[in-house]
Amino acid sequence: MSGPERRAGAGGAAAGGAAEAERRVALRGVLTVGTAYLIWGLFPVYFKALSGVPPFEVLAHRIAWSSILMVALLTGLRRWDGAVRQLRAPGTARALAFSAIFISLNWVVYIWAVGAGHVVEASLGYFVNPLVSVLLGVFFLKEPLSVLQRWAVGLAAAGVVILMAWLGRPPWVALALALTFALYGLIRKRVAVDSMTGLTAEVIILLPAALAWLGWRWSQGTLRFGTDPHATGLLLASGVVTAVPLLLFGAGVRKIRLSTVGLLQYTNPTMQLAIAVFAFGEPFTAAHGVAFGLIWAGIGLYTWDALRPRR
Repeated sequence: MSGPERRAGAGGAAAGGAAEAERRVALRGVLTVGTAYLIWGLFPVYFKALSGVPPFEVLAHRIAWSSILMVALLTGLRRWDGAVRQLRAPGTARALAFSAIFISLNWVVYIWAVGAGHVVEASLGYFVNPLVSVLLGVFFLKEPLSVLQRWAVGLAAAGVVILMAWLGRPPWVALALALTFALYGLIRKRVAVDSMTGLTAEVIILLPAALAWLGWRWSQGTLRFGTDPHATGLLLASGVVTAVPLLLFGAGVRKIRLSTVGLLQYTNPTMQLAIAVFAFGEPFTAAHGVAFGLIWAGIGLYTWDALRPRR
């Protein structure tokens, strides 16, 4: 074999190895993000058990106990030096402040929705979220959309419009959840911090407001924590319940395209919808069936187009 042929062969092997490494990274991203969505799919059961606790108190406990857990993890793993170095990068702290706002809004809307018996509408929000993520990927990350993928987004939009017409109002819970989490995912994808550092920064940013709220509730004698053993135990667990899926999501989201993140998201609302209808007995009308059918069709079309072989 001549010198040029050997070099060409070596170059092809190197390219093949790089492609295989890239596929392994993408697979790890899919597995970690997918696991996060499976955990989130079981959230209605957890937050339904806390329905007697005011939503903002649940939110404040999530932030406070998550802060303690994340600080302990960074300390135990001796990762503070790396975390501080990442957070000192220009624009990082500001971006994480915005992501903290979006995730806290998402949390409190969802907590209220579950307690108020709107899990079906909440699941609609997380069904719409993948396609909102796709649109954000197009506008902010310049990820291209094929013709079929545009049709997929259109089908989902039609489903939302039909449900809006039946309800006589916009599905505010669904729209708020879809938009806040899609914006959170967009920011976290663009910020060059690892998942542990990012989540720690977010909950610490939110911690003063959470402690102020808990302090005010305590001063008024209306704090539920410590008065009900069942609720107290669930609130104590909120740090782990909050941190684990977010760590998984943050670790995986930067390894895969934002549109792939949106694609994986459907496992969460499918589980939530099933729990709402079959466990909680929430109504599922013909209008819901049409709206969800169009959204499922959009997700199916997008999935098929994303996975079909390309030239």
